[in-house]
Amino acid sequence: MSLPKLFMHVQDPLLASNLLSIQSVRQYELNISHQDKNWLDQLTAAQCDVALIEVNSLHDTALKELINSPALYQTEFLFFSQGGPDPILDKLMHKGAGFHYRAPFNLKLIGSSLEEIFCELNLTKELISTQTSYLDQFGLLVGSSSAMHSLYRTIRKVAVTKANAFIMGESGTGKELIANTLHVFSQRAEGPFVAINCGALSPELIDSELFGHVKGAFTGAHKDHQGVFEQAEGGTLFLDEVTEMPYEQQVKLLRVLESGEYKPVGAQQVKIANVRIIAATNRVLGDAIRDEVFREDLYFRLAQFPIMAPKLKDREGDACGLAQHFLAYRNNQDGQHKQLSAQSLEKISLYNWPGNVRELKHAIERAYILADHVIYPEHLVTNDLNDQIETDKSAGIPIGMRLDDIEKIAILKTLKKNDGNRTDTANQLGISVKTLYNKLDKYENTDFL
Repeated sequence: MSLPKLFMHVQDPLLASNLLSIQSVRQYELNISHQDKNWLDQLTAAQCDVALIEVNSLHDTALKELINSPALYQTEFLFFSQGGPDPILDKLMHKGAGFHYRAPFNLKLIGSSLEEIFCELNLTKELISTQTSYLDQFGLLVGSSSAMHSLYRTIRKVAVTKANAFIMGESGTGKELIANTLHVFSQRAEGPFVAINCGALSPELIDSELFGHVKGAFTGAHKDHQGVFEQAEGGTLFLDEVTEMPYEQQVKLLRVLESGEYKPVGAQQVKIANVRIIAATNRVLGDAIRDEVFREDLYFRLAQFPIMAPKLKDREGDACGLAQHFLAYRNNQDGQHKQLSAQSLEKISLYNWPGNVRELKHAIERAYILADHVIYPEHLVTNDLNDQIETDKSAGIPIGMRLDDIEKIAILKTLKKNDGNRTDTANQLGISVKTLYNKLDKYENTDFL
């Protein structure tokens, strides 16, 4: 973290020497004014956090200009004078400019004030860092690593074409976000983006889910149903985990890709598909084709342009940035200022994140719930077995429990311990009373544990 900036405009050589001898001055990046120039202009240009200003003339034009200057509220001022009446300085003090020290100067007190300001500035910077995200963003994707910028360039080039794209990568790398970003930057952006998990399609209903059906087409078909090809008309259809589609059903998808025609179950009329197809898988495609899990001819139809989703461990520097990003949004959602300790950031940067961005996001969510104000390494539960065992022993959180269930248990148990006192419960959980009421509304049919 960079040092805060200290600006000094002092004409008295003895006072200047005494101020420079104060130990806490060395905690700042020092900027000395040029005596023959307007010190306020210099201060504004330097954008300093703290200013030491000697007031020795009622004709100081910069002091008068400070009354209406934004610097009055952007900088912490320490004024030094011989104690004579000064209506301009009095007006500045009434506006909350800072400290006014009168001669003889107590250097120990001045040093204490600078030390206190230094601590407040560092705390403010830490809080700001947990309320903001410093990662670059492209569409729905965030990341500042070279791997992500390479992906952004690829997406920009592919999005404007009509080519089908095939996204490959491990689970948790954000393949659906890549697909959605391709849609956002395509000429079909005004159309719908429809996503379907092919692994969740049952062989009996796959035709209906893909192509739709008409009323009475089969038992239980009580009304017409639009398939995903029709739902995505004019837009983009995302076939997630396409290699998990039953092998014998893949030929039906291939037929649509080849001819552009499909027919809803039970219908007589053929429809023409007007969608862009983006597919994704976390499998190694060569193995899937060799093992006859995925048709090679279907792959060539889908993969007009293959895109690799980078692993988190290959995105240098992004892990810590994403952790701050997720925490910033959670803090903003609940009105909190929780922070990641330096040790936690080190743990995040050293861990290889086999579950990729999804694992990191879940780890930050769990840590946010467990931590009071600062997230320490013991709050970060990862997929590392030793880490899970140690955290499980200390926190008593069952491995694999849903995050919303962990949060629910924490809220209801704390509320019960406080005999239903919502204010005390909110304070202990580190959330606002309004947030607590909103969450309790969701649990209104749940008994206290």
